[in-house]
Amino acid sequence: MSEGALTKAATAIDKHVGRRVRMRRMLIGMTQEKLGEALGLTFQQVQKYEKGTNRIGASRLHQIGAILGVPVEFFYEGAPALGGKASASELPASYGSEFLSTPEGVQLMKAFTRIRNERIRRRVIDLLLALGESEQGGDDDEVTIAEASRRGRTTGRGGQGARAGRERRA
Repeated sequence: MSEGALTKAATAIDKHVGRRVRMRRMLIGMTQEKLGEALGLTFQQVQKYEKGTNRIGASRLHQIGAILGVPVEFFYEGAPALGGKASASELPASYGSEFLSTPEGVQLMKAFTRIRNERIRRRVIDLLLALGESEQGGDDDEVTIAEASRRGRTTGRGGQGARAGRERRA
């Protein structure tokens, strides 16, 4: 192979791994500076890893996993297929990891996991689905918690309640 055949440019997998590092770091409440200190790096280097600008070597990824309390496999969950092409089933996982690496995603995850009551969790999901549907459909109607809850109960199958409720009104 010629030198030009091998590239050091970051790939979709490198970016995915970086997002997973960021997501896990944020979930446990660790700063980039603290992770950098534990790795013997600057926070700027951690930033480059998380953005996928710089690739993370195998031994470094193992070290990061130990610090963040996850196995190396964690960083590859939902990664796109080789060649950068993701199958339809992989796209939501990639999108999810992008969202979960944002401050809002971390807040949502932490708040949701503190809800112990399964019925309340289901109602929160119903609300989010109803809000998402109203955004997608251009529906200007405000969706209240009571409305989302009612929609979820109409079918007894949380995620499809809002859709079923909308179809009945049409």
